[in-house]
Amino acid sequence: MKTTAHMIKAIIFDLDNTIYPVPQIGTKLFAPLFELIEMEGDHSRDLEKIKDEIMRTPFQKVAKDHHFSEELTSKCINILKELAYTGAIEPFADFEVVRGLPVDKFLVTTGFTKMQQSKVDRLELAKDFKEIHIIDPTTSKKGKKDVFADIIQRYEYDKEDVIVVGDDVNSEIKAAHELGVEAVWYDKYNRYEAKEGVKKIADYRKLVERLLVY
Repeated sequence: MKTTAHMIKAIIFDLDNTIYPVPQIGTKLFAPLFELIEMEGDHSRDLEKIKDEIMRTPFQKVAKDHHFSEELTSKCINILKELAYTGAIEPFADFEVVRGLPVDKFLVTTGFTKMQQSKVDRLELAKDFKEIHIIDPTTSKKGKKDVFADIIQRYEYDKEDVIVVGDDVNSEIKAAHELGVEAVWYDKYNRYEAKEGVKKIADYRKLVERLLVY
């Protein structure tokens, strides 16, 4: 177990619901998508649940879980490929303490390229991260685990030098654990029950405290 701040050389962050809250922009951003799903009609009973999940879970998983038809899934993906956000986005207030940490910071996010890049641009994140990786599920066969491993290898980090931070225990947190890398589960609003073996925080000051533990 790592015990000093200087031993952490890099932090890999997720984007959605980790750096900013998706619901802040989701209703506006996904309006064309939600309209299509509503017009289709078969999912009216679960529409609010589907909307919530789309703001927190990769679309393809939501479509599969709710048994979207192939036609509806294809139409939704065509919409999602072209969506971009042009309004203001505010990061979580506590993310400010992360910006000043003297470690290498990487951003690894899964999503449609145009959409994810628009969020990165609106949040002005280029100045905060050593590298930014957008994994587009429609064009890439790589997953977050592959990108994490590549970063660690290229920069010759030891696995003990790296922490992964994200909001999805089944995505980046799982990938980190499979690689033997420490993961911190960021659950800003304490929506989820704690899981054994997973460190969970709701404020980035707790991450800073973790880095300063002696």
